[in-house]
Amino acid sequence: MRGRRGDRMTINIQEHMAINVCPGPIRPIRQISDYFPRRGPGPEGGGGGFGEGPTGLAPLALGPPATLLGATTPEEGAEVDSYDSDDTTALGMLEFDLLYDQASCTLHCSILRAKGLKPMDFNGLADPYVKLHLLPGACKANKLKTKTQRNTLNPVWNEDLTYSGITEDDITHKVLRISVCDEDKLSHNEFIGEIRVPLRRLKPSQKKHFNICLERQAPLASPSSMSAALRGISCYLKELEQAEQGLGLLEERGRILLSLSYSSQRRGLLVGIMRCAHLAAMDVNGYSDPYVKTYLRPDVDKKSKHKTCVKKKTLNPEFNEEFFYEMELSALATKTLEVTVWDYDIGKSNDFIGGVSLGPGARGEARKHWSDSLRQPDTTLERWHTLTSELPPAAGALPSA
Repeated sequence: MRGRRGDRMTINIQEHMAINVCPGPIRPIRQISDYFPRRGPGPEGGGGGFGEGPTGLAPLALGPPATLLGATTPEEGAEVDSYDSDDTTALGMLEFDLLYDQASCTLHCSILRAKGLKPMDFNGLADPYVKLHLLPGACKANKLKTKTQRNTLNPVWNEDLTYSGITEDDITHKVLRISVCDEDKLSHNEFIGEIRVPLRRLKPSQKKHFNICLERQAPLASPSSMSAALRGISCYLKELEQAEQGLGLLEERGRILLSLSYSSQRRGLLVGIMRCAHLAAMDVNGYSDPYVKTYLRPDVDKKSKHKTCVKKKTLNPEFNEEFFYEMELSALATKTLEVTVWDYDIGKSNDFIGGVSLGPGARGEARKHWSDSLRQPDTTLERWHTLTSELPPAAGALPSA
């Protein structure tokens, strides 16, 4: 613009933009950084440091752009590591029952219903189902799943899912993770929410009813919080130390129910392979074709191998087979019973699923089961044992046997 000849009138860029965009009173232009709330060093996010808005500029009521970017004003006290746009969205409620039967070592999970689930599909509904996992443990080996309810935010399942081989030790340290997911046929299934229940909250033979809000997976702590990071590292190192002392570093691959009985009349050990539960899936169809092998080590003559029949397409096979080892009771004190579970494959080597060793060199329940059977002749003792990913060297030499 020009006034008198030879004189130039100057208008700064902010006034120029305000005149072009918003005719009327000249107001300062809001900076792009104002749309992104940040936490300042002060208790309320202010204080003239990081996250402070431009000095002397009043916030404008620019509704549409701020809404599109999911912004909140600094006055609302939002934090950098807070949740996304789903913070105010209810994920829903899940109602279920849990019962631990100590006599049969089973955990009964009754998934009843859910209410007010978060819509996941374009039609404003969802196709929900529930997954169960026991932690710590291999998810594939112990996953249980309900049926899918179509086009509903208030599904009713009324399904009973059962874990077998749950020992008292499991009750003290394992956690049941219950996840609600939305099934999508054309893409990946979507996570809605979860609940984690420590099994130590259960009392034997007493059904406990739950009606709990679903939660998101907890986010990682802010990396700027060094105290939280140090606490996390300390907890990790402590858990790692505990795991190294036991079987925590070995992946759980399912459970097996074994019976042991020394017959004083027949002068030998009777080993019963009863059943397996929640084996790891080894085939592309999500199942396995499992069978069990047993060895009594050391085996100089290599005559101690026994093998069950193969059960097709199952992760919970029932065998109910018995094997007899003729041997004096005193000689069994130095022996080790190796039990391995395999997946049968035609035309290639069989896949190792998991194994357990019972004997004087074993740990925990495996050692106790072996010693109790030798101290109580003519008594049949049944115990559940955890199958781990550790492959005994002797068993690995015969993968296709």
